[in-house]
Amino acid sequence: MDSSGKTKKLTAQDIRLKKGHDKIVMATCYDYTFARLLDDKVDALLVGDSMGMVIQGRKSTLGVTTEDVIYHTQAVMRGSRLAHVIADMPFLSYQCSREDAVRNAGRMLAEGGAEAVKLEGGTIMAETIRYLVACGIPVMGHVGLTPQSVNVFGGFKIQGRTEDSAKRIFEDAMAVAEAGAYSIVLEGIPATLAAEITAKLTIPTIGIGAGIQCDGQVLVMQDMLGLNTDFQPRFVKRFANLGEQVSQAAGLFAREVRSGEFPGKEHSF
Repeated sequence: MDSSGKTKKLTAQDIRLKKGHDKIVMATCYDYTFARLLDDKVDALLVGDSMGMVIQGRKSTLGVTTEDVIYHTQAVMRGSRLAHVIADMPFLSYQCSREDAVRNAGRMLAEGGAEAVKLEGGTIMAETIRYLVACGIPVMGHVGLTPQSVNVFGGFKIQGRTEDSAKRIFEDAMAVAEAGAYSIVLEGIPATLAAEITAKLTIPTIGIGAGIQCDGQVLVMQDMLGLNTDFQPRFVKRFANLGEQVSQAAGLFAREVRSGEFPGKEHSF
């Protein structure tokens, strides 16, 4: 048994059954080393298209490819023994047709080793979700502030502040659940709206910037660990300040190399 009480690898069904019993803990992850470090502490690891920003240095997630996600999912799966692993479906990998969606999602499971996929969108994606689930692919939904729609939103802005917007997001969440998703991410919406959705749905909600009433929470790993020193929106809590520690360690390494202090006799053969 690990520190979180897990004794076996969690499945999509295990995550679904946590609703009303245990809070779900999810973090993004993109490589083997961090997968090993996070695996026994969290319930789920999301190989997020957020890699476009925190790994690739892009301004949005839109440039991430299916091949990118498969590559990073393979690395995460090598380091995960217990956590449920979800692969994010990138922009244009599922929107064009149901056939594209099942082909690309299938690759993420067959080639990447993922145990589920996540895709953005509500009512408009309901039939795609239904088709994927019918094909044997577990789907995590994602509504509210959907980063792949950043150009429609005019930036990364909180959604659901108006009555019409809140109604649309509520309907999106209902449609995703009815289509067969086993869980749903609620991002960047008022806490009251997230609480209303969470109370109505029979599947768990996982919040990011959506308040405490969600059935679980997710953070981007780099934000959680304080590695992304230039980015700290209101919804992020830094649970460590590793960015500063890494910078200090690199500076100390550089000074000792330049001064001739490193490597010492104890580091030589």
